[in-house]
Amino acid sequence: MTSPAQHPIIWTGTYTPDGGGRAEGIGALSAHPDGRLEWLGTAAKADSPSFVAVHPKLPVVYAVAEQRKMVRAFRRSGDFGLEPLGDPRPAGEATCHVAVDPQGRFLTAACWGDGQVLLYELDSGGGITARFPAPASVDPHSSQTPGKPRQSRAHASLILRDGRIMTTDLGHDTLRIWNYVPGSGLQADHEVALPFGCGPRHMAQHPSGNVFVVSEYSIEVFVVRPEAGTFELVFRGPATAGGSLPDDSAAEICLDTQGRHAYVGVRGSNLLGVLEVATEGTELLPIKDFPSGGDWPRHHLVTGNWLHVAHERSDNIATYELDPASGLPGPLVHNLRTPSPTALVPAT
Repeated sequence: MTSPAQHPIIWTGTYTPDGGGRAEGIGALSAHPDGRLEWLGTAAKADSPSFVAVHPKLPVVYAVAEQRKMVRAFRRSGDFGLEPLGDPRPAGEATCHVAVDPQGRFLTAACWGDGQVLLYELDSGGGITARFPAPASVDPHSSQTPGKPRQSRAHASLILRDGRIMTTDLGHDTLRIWNYVPGSGLQADHEVALPFGCGPRHMAQHPSGNVFVVSEYSIEVFVVRPEAGTFELVFRGPATAGGSLPDDSAAEICLDTQGRHAYVGVRGSNLLGVLEVATEGTELLPIKDFPSGGDWPRHHLVTGNWLHVAHERSDNIATYELDPASGLPGPLVHNLRTPSPTALVPAT
């Protein structure tokens, strides 16, 4: 085994037995220059750390404990180990996503089970301190389901380049935009209602400032553009070139390093859709779909010209080399066996 210090490390979020998975906690991978990923071991034993995030300035990692309704902080130890930093902090039902402010001031968490969005302030050492619940979501489509209120299901948060925070609510089909108020948490700025039943899940911000959103239920992509500070829906289109099956659900969306192509994972059909970013970042046009390389592509990551795809159910991460011009992947470069991977997050 090569010394971990020689190559960048990628953390893996996972499911452990309490979440139906086979992992033991947060995993550590070594990313080789040829695209190959090497399993280093379990960095920290933890219950279903299905998503992780990294402090921008300190050697600190944050993780959800999805089934335990908590968030936790860990500090780097040794070559690739992680040790607990402070006590676990309470969150909400099925806490499924965390994100960290680029200035290291706060951590946000999204809770799929009860719809909570939470902000935790961080101290100078990266430790989690005060906890602030955000105002609950109100369904803008309630008139379409009279007498049958839909459950709010917060799913992800994105720290925007202007310092605001955008969150998805998969249950209410909304994007909510927030301002951070020190000592108070999240203050509502405005929201964008997306089409009824689409289920917005994850987001990526393009260099233009526009935000690309993938919908889990309708397998679509949306573009929202900031107009005088207020985001407006400017594009809606399919996430794949070849359509989708009834039991499919979209997962992650990410961009290549140039912001010229987007990649969307689709669970069920087990494929990734390649989309061209067109019209100065206001359109996403499907180019081609390709097999993801396993079962249930929960998350994927682009590093340089490499695309790594984590498959939750088949216990593997498939790696492809991307053509810089077309954005399309070539043949499978490497296949790493690793238990129940759900997220891939660079350590730096």
